[in-house]
Amino acid sequence: MKRAIVLASLFCASVSVTAFAQTDADLKNAANTPEKILTYGMSYSQQRFSTLKQIDKTTVKRLVPAWTYSFENITGEESQPMILDGIMYVTSHDKTVAINVETGREIWKTLTPYPPKTIETVCCGIVNRGGALYDGKFYRTILDGRVQALDIKTGKEVWNTRASTVEEGHAMTGAPLIANGVVIVGVAGSEFSARGFIDGYDAQTGKRLWRFNTVPKAGEKGSETWPNNAKDAVGGSTWTTGSYDADLDLVYWGTGNPSPWNALDRKGDNLYTDSILALRPKTGELVWHYQTSPNDPFDYDNVQALVQADLNVGGRPHKVVMQAARNGFFYVLDRANGELLAANKYVKVTWADGVDMKTGRPIWSESTKKILDHVEKIQSWPFIGGGTNWYPMSYSPLSGLAYVNTSNIGVEYEPLPKEDIQKLMLMAGDRSGGNTVRQRAIYAQGEPRGYLKAIDPMTGQAKWQTGFPSPNWAGTLVTAGGLVFTGVLTGEFIAVDGDTGKILWQYQTPSGIIGQPVTWQANGTQYLAVVSGIGGTYARQPDPNLAHVPKGGVVTAFKLLPQ
Repeated sequence: MKRAIVLASLFCASVSVTAFAQTDADLKNAANTPEKILTYGMSYSQQRFSTLKQIDKTTVKRLVPAWTYSFENITGEESQPMILDGIMYVTSHDKTVAINVETGREIWKTLTPYPPKTIETVCCGIVNRGGALYDGKFYRTILDGRVQALDIKTGKEVWNTRASTVEEGHAMTGAPLIANGVVIVGVAGSEFSARGFIDGYDAQTGKRLWRFNTVPKAGEKGSETWPNNAKDAVGGSTWTTGSYDADLDLVYWGTGNPSPWNALDRKGDNLYTDSILALRPKTGELVWHYQTSPNDPFDYDNVQALVQADLNVGGRPHKVVMQAARNGFFYVLDRANGELLAANKYVKVTWADGVDMKTGRPIWSESTKKILDHVEKIQSWPFIGGGTNWYPMSYSPLSGLAYVNTSNIGVEYEPLPKEDIQKLMLMAGDRSGGNTVRQRAIYAQGEPRGYLKAIDPMTGQAKWQTGFPSPNWAGTLVTAGGLVFTGVLTGEFIAVDGDTGKILWQYQTPSGIIGQPVTWQANGTQYLAVVSGIGGTYARQPDPNLAHVPKGGVVTAFKLLPQ
């Protein structure tokens, strides 16, 4: 076990770090405590909705920076801050820091070093998406496949458990979820021959309690959906964070693509890739699953936010879990049993004509049928990056709308012959992903590359959409003040009218934003914060709009200027 490096701040004495232990009841009630942010998604539902309304459509023009904090690095920053007792806890790929929420002064900083070879199995950005607070500890994952618990008063390491290794093709970037006292984490690695899993750990000791393999091993249930009884099956990464229904005691977690991308060498549905899983947090038992893209050839990881809400379905209230999926469909399911209630396109989709509501399966378009059967060049929408990507949407129970950053990009796609796939596998020593197809992005002439949309979950239709030269790669936040907050890849942090989509306010941060905005209240004042620091997958695309966006990770907090 490696000891963390803890650096005491000069400002430690000026801030009270007395924190009460966070209980299961506290986490369950997180949506009703605006002075705290205890969970990923700001509540177990992951709605990213705040009841705060001091900052509204009228007052937002007075929003100004309160403080900034530098991560002292040039990697991408995707983290969601946590807030407890006047302290912000926020992660980067190589550190966790505690910050005074009113002054921005550092209280403690704990470094999380990892071997240089770790980045060999990081496909999509050297990042970390945040942590979890529970029972006086802050939990996070470390890039080289470890799960760590820190004492929130001091930043000292409590335990550090290895979940996976670089040699296995894994990396860890997602925030843990605490559900029924269990620390639940996922893993990345589909592009490096890794078999995905979800783990549950004892919150006090770090002992692993269970593991659910998202790609079954030979002989396990689901192995019959792969060639050769899943002997060589890989994929199904779980690299973002699920949500939890404490009343049903069910965790909902999304899974990634099968590997390689080229489907000619892996006939079958390829369970449990590109799926929504409902698991028991104490045991990892699978209660139900729903697969969005069986035999996926397009890298449509189904790891987008799984948001819970109460919706009117067929004239009666229904407890649902919903998702704006990467494949371009907006899904609504009964969260008790996984019954499909709605599945509609929310962006341009040509890979499928629709979803069969009786079977739940996509209705493949003629072009998709071709590339699942033989080598042929096609054009398809959305592109490999999807209609949206990892960055979470928000949902307002007041408007009944989901606020989603979307992409407006297609793909020219051609699978390599089956024999070439096998040669590439031997050369690379693994079943890698994107090198088994030829693909390039295509753009709609005269149209934005991305939109922020306000979407009706039951129809997929947008009440409004606001276009951007590059697709936004950041999460959204919606408030009772009638505002939607998000970030732009060129660095603007923006406030949008939730009713019209009009941009009401913006502030230029030092770098592109791919993080997750949050809001909270401290001593009667509403604050906002977002991390900036360009990186991730889209930033590597040939986009002239991003040519002059500097790197550098920063947290910026905002509050209203007094009248």
